[in-house]
Amino acid sequence: MGNALRDQLLKSGLVNEKQLKQATKEKQKEVRQQQGQGGRPKADEARAQQQRQAAEKAERDRQLNQQRKEEADRKAKLAELKQLVETHAQPIGDGEVPYHFVDAGHVKRLYVGAKARDQLASGRLAIVRCEGRYSLVSPEVAQKIKERHESALVLWNRPAKEDAAAAADDPYAQFQVPDDLMW
Repeated sequence: MGNALRDQLLKSGLVNEKQLKQATKEKQKEVRQQQGQGGRPKADEARAQQQRQAAEKAERDRQLNQQRKEEADRKAKLAELKQLVETHAQPIGDGEVPYHFVDAGHVKRLYVGAKARDQLASGRLAIVRCEGRYSLVSPEVAQKIKERHESALVLWNRPAKEDAAAAADDPYAQFQVPDDLMW
């Protein structure tokens, strides 16, 4: 539109080429000065706003990536637990003798054979919970599970070193506990 007016003024003879060039230069000077005075703060403010938004987005992305990594680690540990239990599970036996144990504050019952019950009592077997089922595993596997996923280890009757010292001071050490005693 401005060029059309300029052309009309030039044709009508009201202005000449020299005056048009001078007016264009003055207009450009004014625009540059306005940008230098008032244009910079607006640009700086917009740039600062963009930097804040970029920093906030980077923080959200970092938190999201952290959550994804934690979820992937949790899934990997559960898969490793499942594999350990499936490959090293001991046979329960004929399942005629109930073995009582506490899991999450509730008394649970697992029917095992007499041999498995004796091994559980002596600490040669441990009870592990995986995907809602209980399995029997050896002490070596129980140690691996304890290191990786401690909440999955339900029962492991390990003889403590303090028990040996306490047994020397135990006034009932001379009395035998019957083998058929169950609680």
